[in-house]
Amino acid sequence: MKVNAANLISFTNQPANNTQKQTGHDDMKNPISRSGEKSKLTKAVFWGGLCLGGRLLLELLDGGFLFEHAGKAGDKIAEKNYKNASKNKKAIMSLLSTFGVIGIGIGAFAALYTLFNIPKIQYKGNVNAFTKGKNMDVYIKSNRVEKEIYTQMNEKAKTADATEKVELAGQFMQMQAAETKVPEFVKLK
Repeated sequence: MKVNAANLISFTNQPANNTQKQTGHDDMKNPISRSGEKSKLTKAVFWGGLCLGGRLLLELLDGGFLFEHAGKAGDKIAEKNYKNASKNKKAIMSLLSTFGVIGIGIGAFAALYTLFNIPKIQYKGNVNAFTKGKNMDVYIKSNRVEKEIYTQMNEKAKTADATEKVELAGQFMQMQAAETKVPEFVKLK
């Protein structure tokens, strides 16, 4: 059997032939979960909020206004925390504090943006988990059936004569042409 992405999933509890009983539980469970989909959406919305917050901060506070007020806040923080430091160290700490104040502002906007979008995240997470879960269920079941057919063909080929082997080769080619497709949301490396 040709090894490819569609049949790399291992099924250790599957019977090797038809004489064994099936165990009744699946080795391959559906990896799609609602909480996973919601966390992906939450991260995406938060990063989008960071980008939007940075852009809005630069647009709204254009013309040096941003750096003037953030610079004053950074200077105050550096003066308060580094009273006995050298001028160079105070200047560096003032600059870092200024960037910290700007970062806190952008982060606060991103957090508010994410909180505002929670109902949408909840809904889209449930919808995405349902659709991806159904697609993954179909993929898992079709892989299981495909593996069972290949196993049966292999068992039959061990005792087949020449004409049966030609027929099995044709069936094998049909199976290769109709192989289970990996769902589009699954990323293969």
